Amino acid sequence: LWYTVIVASGDEYFKIKTPLGVTIRTTVDYWKKIITLKHPSIAKHEDEVKEALKSPDQIRKSKQDPRVHLYYKGIGKLNVCVVADHETKESGYIITVYLTDRIKEGEQIYVKN
Repeated sequence: LWYTVIVASGDEYFKIKTPLGVTIRTTVDYWKKIITLKHPSIAKHEDEVKEALKSPDQIRKSKQDPRVHLYYKGIGKLNVCVVADHETKESGYIITVYLTDRIKEGEQIYVKN
């Protein structure tokens, strides 16, 4: 028998467990939306995005929404910022990702040693 694996565009693209114990995910479709429509500059930084979730320099809680967390990872003079919604204590999803030279305000809840 021959099997063909079809990756539907709504399928999970990647999921990564953060130092807070929350697994953050994104889909193929949504990742494409981020790198084509929202923030094309992030397209070549996919590894750094994953690293920002796996091993961030710091994590901050949004001032506007306590479920929203910002994961920062320095790359040269800029930071990759992954904005994620923690739906539960165990899981969440990427809202957006962008490059920035500024760390947003908000409660700092994690710093890499």
